[in-house]
Amino acid sequence: MGEELNVIWKEICSNVKEQVSPDTFKRWFSSTRLVEADEDSLSVQIPNHIYGLWIESNYMAILNHSVMQVIGQPRKINWRANSVEESNEAEDLNTASSENTEASIIKPAAKSKAKSNTQKSIIHASDDRIEKLVRKVGLNKNHRFDTFVVGSNNEYACAAAHAVAKGNSEGYNPLFIWGGPGLGKTHLLHAIGYEHVKREPKARVVYMTCEQFTNEFIDAIQNSSLTKFRNKYRKADLLLVDDIHFLAGKEKSQEEFFHTFNMICDGRRQIVLTSDRPAAENADLEERIVSRCEWGLTAGLELPDLETRLAILRKKMAMWQVTLEDRIVEFLADRIRKSVRRLEGAMMRLASYSSLSGKSLTDEVIEGLLKDILREEGRRRVTIPSIQKEVAAHFDVRVADMSSRGRRSDVAFARQVAMYLSRTMTDHSLVEIGRAFGRDHGTVIHAVKKVEERMENSQDLRYKVSLLGTRLSNV
Repeated sequence: MGEELNVIWKEICSNVKEQVSPDTFKRWFSSTRLVEADEDSLSVQIPNHIYGLWIESNYMAILNHSVMQVIGQPRKINWRANSVEESNEAEDLNTASSENTEASIIKPAAKSKAKSNTQKSIIHASDDRIEKLVRKVGLNKNHRFDTFVVGSNNEYACAAAHAVAKGNSEGYNPLFIWGGPGLGKTHLLHAIGYEHVKREPKARVVYMTCEQFTNEFIDAIQNSSLTKFRNKYRKADLLLVDDIHFLAGKEKSQEEFFHTFNMICDGRRQIVLTSDRPAAENADLEERIVSRCEWGLTAGLELPDLETRLAILRKKMAMWQVTLEDRIVEFLADRIRKSVRRLEGAMMRLASYSSLSGKSLTDEVIEGLLKDILREEGRRRVTIPSIQKEVAAHFDVRVADMSSRGRRSDVAFARQVAMYLSRTMTDHSLVEIGRAFGRDHGTVIHAVKKVEERMENSQDLRYKVSLLGTRLSNV
């Protein structure tokens, strides 16, 4: 029977594969399998319930059509989520998922009553009231799910954010979203808050940046108002935390946040965090906070591909009522790859110039207006191999020494400088850099710290590293 189910599902997925992109299929369908079938339904096993949510929201028509093609009649799709590895809790999350309720974790009567109240508040909450609530929380009303462009680089993170916003995130607490600057972390964070306020206007939603948290914590100590400060954050139903990496090196703030985190999670309330890198790669973040960040679900944002960049520009043009020629839009999407924020800024700069000056946007004008942005984009295309080659030539060692096991002092230091430049001039993770040098990520962290310490005390070294950076940027 199992083999027969595998054959049926393989045929269904084969039809789906023809209608979606390879990245989409790999992300959402390659890890699914058919585990049970009867005359009315198909039971499909998925890694977690977010897969079911996202497939139903985006690809259900394609899947139903494929089922019809293979079986000859429609069947209801039932999702069966695997146990959640990320939760690190001694709970049977499969049971909770199969019952399709949180009643096994939250008292049934309380849950039912809360749900009823929520539905009533949604019905009677006006758009003006929602907007006031959103503004009070400190959220940007323009950062919503409907203004977020989904591509292969961010769809899993977006699906996870949707699940949290809809209250379907049991077992994925916290949600940890990471990615480089300008890729949409804050947008998703605000979108979660916006949807949650709409869904439950009476809920206590708190948004904070870690810089704000630290500053308020210092003020609370100075003004003897710690109780008020703690009540603000620890009694939140949904706590949205932006830029967790800002806490790195701030011991007292980290301790306070640690206890705040525990209070939220122990009360089975939701917390969402963002960072510019995976939690484990924040070198000066305490291990216990890293561990908490990795408790739930981690979702990364990657660089958008060309098609996604084009979609972002076209959506923003419609939102902002801006018009640019197709050739200009294609130029921007092709040349600005590293940051959605920078991409949008470049588009607005060109549109503003055209509107205010009344002049046409020639290639020369575009190059002049975007000179600094294009230079920055070019600088960030530095690769680890190019760094290794340039550093090896400067310190008169072999390129092969960059990844060798040799410990000769001159080779070791050149290798550390190359690791430092790889960390500061590329978007590669510590693990990826370590792999390129035949080391682990801990060695890279040590190398970066070592070079930074020596640069503080050596003007000559600062000059050398700066020179290497300039040469690499102009390659």
